[in-house]
Amino acid sequence: MTEPSHHGTTPAAVDPWCEMAHGRLPAPLQGRQLVVVFVSPVAEELAHLAGHLGYRVRLLEPDSPRVHGPLATLSTIGSDLGDDLGDDLGDDVDVVVTDHDRAELGDVLAALLAAPTRWLGVMGSPRHTAPHVAALRERGVGEPDIARVHRPIGLDIGSHAPGEIAVSTLAGLIADRNGRSGGFRG
Repeated sequence: MTEPSHHGTTPAAVDPWCEMAHGRLPAPLQGRQLVVVFVSPVAEELAHLAGHLGYRVRLLEPDSPRVHGPLATLSTIGSDLGDDLGDDLGDDVDVVVTDHDRAELGDVLAALLAAPTRWLGVMGSPRHTAPHVAALRERGVGEPDIARVHRPIGLDIGSHAPGEIAVSTLAGLIADRNGRSGGFRG
């Protein structure tokens, strides 16, 4: 059966994107996974919001005593970085590193770069030196692999608070998954 169009009398086929926007049709969200790396306030916000967007959210935290609060309810991966993360990560996984000051940053990123993730980013301001670059070079990681690490992450909305950073990051990931720039069009 054809539904009436939004403009009145002309019958039109049902638009599935419109139906999703109105909550009458579930979004096809299979295959969305997010791995948040390191316990932090931004990781908590990412986990909370990503769950609402249909992501399966997991945590990578090599220092297990740090895991507490809401993040303790997530399934974890890679607590022992000696394991092959490729067993836990596939090409449908987006990875966001939420603390660029951790001593384990280089080891974690090197392990992540060896896995077939769809997207990998490290939180950090473009006004500051990217510590992950030196850490990866020290471990012998080549420039093409280093270039796969996105930094800064998310859309440029002037975010500062953990929740704002999470919104910016997730909006950027959704735009990237959909082949969009993420900017407003005039």
